[in-house]
Amino acid sequence: MNKADLVDQVAARTGQTKVAVAATIEAAMDAIMESVASSESVTLSGFGTFEPRERRARTGRNPRTGDPVPIPPRTVPAFRPGNTFKSAVE
Repeated sequence: MNKADLVDQVAARTGQTKVAVAATIEAAMDAIMESVASSESVTLSGFGTFEPRERRARTGRNPRTGDPVPIPPRTVPAFRPGNTFKSAVE
């Protein structure tokens, strides 16, 4: 499923226009991204938690030469599904 499919399904379930649903989904995704980017977690009860996670510095390998390459630490986005979501998938 892609974003257009999601918009179609939500519009069909709610009776709203696709334009309104697309704007709502886009606004929700923007708000989640902004919160996680500013080191806050976003919890949607029953669905899951979007959160920033720290990756430690490590050493990788250049696949062509085999030389070690330092990889700096960084913050990455992560998603932890809630129990309701896990149950639905099982």
